[in-house]
Amino acid sequence: MKSSQKFFHQLLMLYRPFENRLNIHLAEHQLYRAQWTIMYYLANIGTATLVELSHYMNVEKPTVTRTINRLEELGYVEHVPGKDKREKRMQLSEMGRHVYKDVRVTIDQFEQEILKGVSEDEQNEAIRIMGKIQKNMTR
Repeated sequence: MKSSQKFFHQLLMLYRPFENRLNIHLAEHQLYRAQWTIMYYLANIGTATLVELSHYMNVEKPTVTRTINRLEELGYVEHVPGKDKREKRMQLSEMGRHVYKDVRVTIDQFEQEILKGVSEDEQNEAIRIMGKIQKNMTR
């Protein structure tokens, strides 16, 4: 078996269990991965339109719209007044920032647990490699 085949097989074998366990931890906070991804983006990158979020998450805009609507119902996100009234720019609300910090503690513990024995240099190398692959896929 070629190393590329092993690489992608290992990636597939890692992804599903990771997402399942992540969702278990997020459920403690009544969240799902898609909601967490949007909250992560808004907390770390800043305000965003629904189109920007759909590109970031690589999903259709209606999917993001449904997720944003749910986050709005929970009081975690809010509209940012923009130049263009047609543009729906979002940010974390004060409650959303508080919830993000609480959830971040849970996720940080989970991530540290599953990265035991993986050095920071190894993590950075994996990040670099995944970034290259992502760039190749979006060309």
